[in-house]
Amino acid sequence: MAKDYYQTLGIDKGSSKDEVKKAFRKLAQKHHPDKGGDEAKFKEINEAYSVLSNDQKKAQYDQFGQSDFGGGAQGGAQGQGFGGFDFSGFSQGFGGAQGDVDINDILGSIFGGGARGGYKRTPRGADIAIDVTISFKDSVLGVQQQLDFTRNNGDKESMKVTIPPGVDSGEMLRVSQKGEPVADGVPGDLYVRIHVTPHKTLRKEGAHLVMDMDITVTEALLGAKKTVDTLEDSVTLKIPKGITHGEVLRIRDKGVSLHGRGSGDMLVRISITIPQSISKKAIKLIEELQKEGL
Repeated sequence: MAKDYYQTLGIDKGSSKDEVKKAFRKLAQKHHPDKGGDEAKFKEINEAYSVLSNDQKKAQYDQFGQSDFGGGAQGGAQGQGFGGFDFSGFSQGFGGAQGDVDINDILGSIFGGGARGGYKRTPRGADIAIDVTISFKDSVLGVQQQLDFTRNNGDKESMKVTIPPGVDSGEMLRVSQKGEPVADGVPGDLYVRIHVTPHKTLRKEGAHLVMDMDITVTEALLGAKKTVDTLEDSVTLKIPKGITHGEVLRIRDKGVSLHGRGSGDMLVRISITIPQSISKKAIKLIEELQKEGL
């Protein structure tokens, strides 16, 4: 089945050369095999770019489709690759008579290789993973966390990292180039695995904080005012008359801030408690209420 080169690069048919080049750079960096990407997808990207970056080939493709290229840019001399990757069929049209940009220039600028000199993989150190435990409050509001750890070479590191608001247990934060060093290369990354201690009364449900509140029968019937401790302060919550068991009251903007997109709310779920034993006087009063139809 014929391939749509424009769809492969994620661009429109009327895209300029600069837009074609920009789309290729972005996708090449994402899918390059030496970056852990998909080699088959990377070949498709290069195939599409080899045609759409060349005025003559692009004109032929726009007029006749992929069939004019023999089922894709597969023919031609064997090109020299980056990191052992074979660019078969892509030598034509790059740096040729049309003056197109050489693929080595583009990928070299992405991966650190010299122009037309081929890509040379830069050594990279090993990653480090450490575990950090934070409070429930800090997981909701965010915190500057002190980290102290020792690398394999014996070097001790002390640093602070910003843990953003809304983080959950099990999430990993990446700190670039703070892992193990390597000679003539770049250090690996530091991965911080977050553990959150439970709160005694609050729990997270998406962007909201949820708590349960017990009230008495009379408070449910007559209404009441309750003091509620949020993570930042204390607020007064009004319990309306006639509230039912399981009803949820909302305290605006006292929930979780998810990656800077505003805060959720605090949700208070009402539970009406029934006493296990009551006095004779209370029984008589309840019987009077029963006569009133309550």
